[in-house]
Amino acid sequence: MRNTHANPPFLPNTVADWYRVNARDFPWRRPGTSPWAILLIEFMAQQTQIERAGAAWAVWLERWPTPAALAAEPPGEAVKAWGRLGYPRRALALHGAATEIAERHAGEVPSDVETLLALPGVGPYTAAAVASFAYGVRTPVVDTNVRRVLARAVLGQAEAGPPAKADLVLMASILPEDAEETRLVNAGAMELGALVCTPRSPDCPRCPLSETCAWRSAGYPPYAGPRKTRQPRFAGSDREARGIVMAQLRAADRPVPADELAALIPDPARLTRALASLTRDGLTIPTPTGYTLP
Repeated sequence: MRNTHANPPFLPNTVADWYRVNARDFPWRRPGTSPWAILLIEFMAQQTQIERAGAAWAVWLERWPTPAALAAEPPGEAVKAWGRLGYPRRALALHGAATEIAERHAGEVPSDVETLLALPGVGPYTAAAVASFAYGVRTPVVDTNVRRVLARAVLGQAEAGPPAKADLVLMASILPEDAEETRLVNAGAMELGALVCTPRSPDCPRCPLSETCAWRSAGYPPYAGPRKTRQPRFAGSDREARGIVMAQLRAADRPVPADELAALIPDPARLTRALASLTRDGLTIPTPTGYTLP
């Protein structure tokens, strides 16, 4: 499927050209970056600001330059090194992915989307991003930023709404045939959404698609479609309690007794739920003397 509009609102060559000039100089975008390094940053940036993820990425890559290096360590070391990046299950999944790569793929990150999807913690976005950015595979890479650019430029909507398979179909219809141009269009659409076509204050005069943008042409109509469900407040939540427990376990070189954790989380029911969920996720291990990392 290709974009066959007489006056297409999304111009792939325009986006690729814009990206060549305006892309931020992140180290994982430079030539020669290993597929493992790209997989690593994609894991870290899933739900973390890119600047924070980038700082952790450099430290991890120095310590574990290959999947085999990470796989050789206990999973608790990955959880400890994850620090405050949030959602520490990603650290366990990354360790699991590294182990599978080392044991089943001769230490080489797979290049095709389906094989990548079989790795722990790798979903459709991460699989497509690694395939495209590390290997030049022609596949649509769609994150929140890309979905917003597509919604506005092509569909004429202020917001993208909840994620849907249609987003991938639409992006695939726009991609050029050339693999390298596809990589630039994928990365360019993401960068455009991050820097210019932002959620609250889009800088339309700077946008390379401003002359053909369907949303701009329609007079910027407000969004009236379905919305994602918002997360509950973090303060006072079980998520906060989980974070407190994990911080204490990362800082300790021994099992942490339950009474020490109770001093930090005085609500017994909240602490019980946090410990139960962390244990269920494999992030904590109960021992006779307390709780420890895996």
